[in-house]
Amino acid sequence: MDRPDRLARRLGTGDAVVIGLGSMIGAGVFAAFAPAAAAAGTGLLVGLLIAAVIAYCNAAASAQLAAAYPTSGGTYIYGRARLGDWWGFLAGWGFVVGKTASCAAMALTFASYAVPGPWWAQRAVAVLGVVGLAALNYRGVTRTVRLTRVLVASSLTALAVVVAGIAVGGGADTANLGDWSDLGAGGAYGILQAAGLLFFAFAGYARVATMGEEVRDPRRTIPRAIPIALFVTVAVYLVVGVAALLGAGPARLAAAAAPLTTAVEVAGAGALAPVVRVGAALAALGALLALIAGIGRTGLAMARHRDLPGWLAAVHPEHRVPHRAEVALAVVVGVLVATVDLREAIGFSSFGVLVYYAVANVAAITQPASDRRWPRPLNALGAAGCLLLVATLPWQSVLAGVAMFAVGIAGRAVGLIRPGRRRSVPGS
Repeated sequence: MDRPDRLARRLGTGDAVVIGLGSMIGAGVFAAFAPAAAAAGTGLLVGLLIAAVIAYCNAAASAQLAAAYPTSGGTYIYGRARLGDWWGFLAGWGFVVGKTASCAAMALTFASYAVPGPWWAQRAVAVLGVVGLAALNYRGVTRTVRLTRVLVASSLTALAVVVAGIAVGGGADTANLGDWSDLGAGGAYGILQAAGLLFFAFAGYARVATMGEEVRDPRRTIPRAIPIALFVTVAVYLVVGVAALLGAGPARLAAAAAPLTTAVEVAGAGALAPVVRVGAALAALGALLALIAGIGRTGLAMARHRDLPGWLAAVHPEHRVPHRAEVALAVVVGVLVATVDLREAIGFSSFGVLVYYAVANVAAITQPASDRRWPRPLNALGAAGCLLLVATLPWQSVLAGVAMFAVGIAGRAVGLIRPGRRRSVPGS
């Protein structure tokens, strides 16, 4: 019999893959290519591959840990179980803070493509989008999956049309890619910075791990769903990235507020610009929808252990979702939408999420042979890669990230977040 304070297991492998795709497809394609091109030029393609390799390492660690600890909270729970309470807190804080910034970035991306009007109208529409999707999540996870399927299908269709348009528009030019030397024109630092910024686009692959309490047969489903979603997304990003560079070149991409719109226009397929706008808006909505679900579950887990206020641990008696955590998140994101800049939010989000996955890899290293599905060196590579990308992010993002972690650590240390946290066994 289901316990009233637990979430219902309703998600299968297909549902989990869809949630992962909905979390990833949108952010990178429609937002992160511009700052990545500014950092590395054509070398953003190398950065994309580096980000994909580190993302795979992280996916392996997350899947291995989620199979052993199939409960809500993701690396917050894994860090506590394998490394200790403070490690879990660092992971959970990084996830909540970084992904809250991601929510704001996705809401702003949606509004900037959907509403070509004044900034105040875009901000208002972004807030309405946050409120609407939070209300949908409030009604239950199966509704979240249904809408995510529609959004993912629409986004992939739009991207396919965009790539085809650039290919046949007549303005695409292989000279925009340059020669082999142009791949390294940004230097090692620029390529790694591009990788760190593009990692923002991949971070959704483990969203299903944060929803482990709602997945059927998690020991089998989660290790299958995460790599599938990641590999599909890597393929999509490589195709779209090459097409965007062929269409506009790195300099135009770096300067563009809407890089794919710029790419199709310069490539002679300006008639497809509305398709880009619709696809971007839908993709951003899909990512925002899955983000709200994932952050709510991590907030639930942290509140259960008193690392966040205990009242956030409530589960709705009918809809079986962490309704208070999701309402609180919607309020915070609504405030951020009115104050943050899109490109700054991407870097800040990458900082928090890379710390989160560094903890995941370290936790996976400590797992016994009976729980291992991948070799320890892969986990070590993932941890080192996360820390390297953190160090090479734009200095403003690093400074803001360090400040927010200092606030969280100080708050926990001095009891600003209520003391008396109870210890519990993950999944109990």
